[in-house]
Amino acid sequence: MLQITATEFKTNFGKYLALLSKETIIITKNKKPIAKITNAIDDKVSMVQSIFGSVPDKGYTLEDARRDRLSRQ
Repeated sequence: MLQITATEFKTNFGKYLALLSKETIIITKNKKPIAKITNAIDDKVSMVQSIFGSVPDKGYTLEDARRDRLSRQ
């Protein structure tokens, strides 16, 4: 994880855009974090990993979901 100032990011945008494929960037302003920029693919994987296991498996099937959806119409 790389931490840089907003001014540095603005000045060297292209450099940091290329670096995003390898590293997450935290942008700071007045020494406080204001933004986190991550690679889009890594971000999706991270999001899925964070919720994996949080929804209990109750045997709810695709057919059950279809029936529920159709019954609400």
